[in-house]
Amino acid sequence: MSNTNEPIYDAKKLGTGKVAVLGLQHMFAMFGATVLVPIITGLSVPVTLLFAGLSTLFMHLVTGNKVPVFLGSSFAFLGGYATVKALGVEAYGLTDKQALVYACVGVACAGLLYLVLSFICKAVGSKKVMKFFPPVVTGPIIIAIGMNLAPSAINNCEVNWVVALIAIAVVIVANIFGKGMVKIIPILLGVVASYVAALIIDPATRAAVATSVAGADWFGFPVKVEETVFSLFGNCDTGLLVSAIITIVPIAFATMMEHVGDISAISSTVGKNFIEDPGLHRTLIGDGVGTAIAALFGAPANTTYGENTGVLALTKVYDPLVIRLAAVYAIVLSFCPKFAALIEAMPTATIGGVSLILYGMISAVGIRNMIENQTNFQNSRNVIIAALIIGLAIGIGYSASGSIKLGAVSLSGLAVASIVGIVLNAVLPGGREEYEPNNQNSGSLGKY
Repeated sequence: MSNTNEPIYDAKKLGTGKVAVLGLQHMFAMFGATVLVPIITGLSVPVTLLFAGLSTLFMHLVTGNKVPVFLGSSFAFLGGYATVKALGVEAYGLTDKQALVYACVGVACAGLLYLVLSFICKAVGSKKVMKFFPPVVTGPIIIAIGMNLAPSAINNCEVNWVVALIAIAVVIVANIFGKGMVKIIPILLGVVASYVAALIIDPATRAAVATSVAGADWFGFPVKVEETVFSLFGNCDTGLLVSAIITIVPIAFATMMEHVGDISAISSTVGKNFIEDPGLHRTLIGDGVGTAIAALFGAPANTTYGENTGVLALTKVYDPLVIRLAAVYAIVLSFCPKFAALIEAMPTATIGGVSLILYGMISAVGIRNMIENQTNFQNSRNVIIAALIIGLAIGIGYSASGSIKLGAVSLSGLAVASIVGIVLNAVLPGGREEYEPNNQNSGSLGKY
């Protein structure tokens, strides 16, 4: 394969072996963040992998296999899980696992809100809905998503900067100077090189890998009935159930904004307008139903994954086939506790080094989205909108409380910023930007 920067929309022409490796790279890109959510919350890692894969395949089915998107664990609901878990343990005398089941009910209900927005998009048209999500709103939101994630990458890098820098250096060298397949799989090469380096230079990593992998089985069914919502039948505390729903459902308003921003980012990256074709209503159905079903079986909420968008931007291989292959890998591996143990033992610094590039790539896509659509920053209203979105998203996120509380509901910085940006774009006079594709396949979010 020649060393070009031309996008590839049909991965099959690369050959079966290269397609298989590309899918593996996408799996590694999502893996670190996807398994981190269950590690933090106490949910099951294998179940998380299983439903990340199944939800992704469902999303591709609903969208006609057109959108190269992966659905991985959402970080937006972490606060909701923690709140419900603490309430269940302290007020109702439940164990962490039992309380988490109630949180999963709330997440399942939150996923259903996507269907409501999907119905609105279908009824009135995506164009009328998307006039509230122009580049001056979605661009800064995308930028803020990447910037909010970046500190977590730095924290991971700080565990061992040598290991992290090896991952970063390999990704850069492979992407800039690599030829052929090397140029296409920089993330995977960075992960492997950094992991191997950690095994060589860090005795603690070697011991952790040996212990965790040796003690794990080769095969195991991931789903356990006692960790699913179905375990509540005939044994449910209504008060905690209602509290869980009220606490968690409002978070969906933020994740739906994130969904629109991510689909816009993917459209901008790939050069196709997925908001129009297959339609925002279809992607919302895929995301919402995937989240609801995953939660019923004890997996975290799903969300469109910026990490995989970063891989698309780096590799320029835009065929959704490679994403579906990553989903299949995730499903297969969910039945192999030994492999899950190997991945869970991946050095934190390796995840940090790779994530640092990918998170930065997310923000870069947001910048490119505004540039390509010629967002006018000589217009004061646009400057104000972008400034408040970025300022609120990052400022609230790193404030002492980390959120804005409205009664029993806590809104993240990203949620507040999204709402403020949408409202300001709708009410401020003077050249309001709205959604209008420049052409059928442009993937552009232009303005009237």
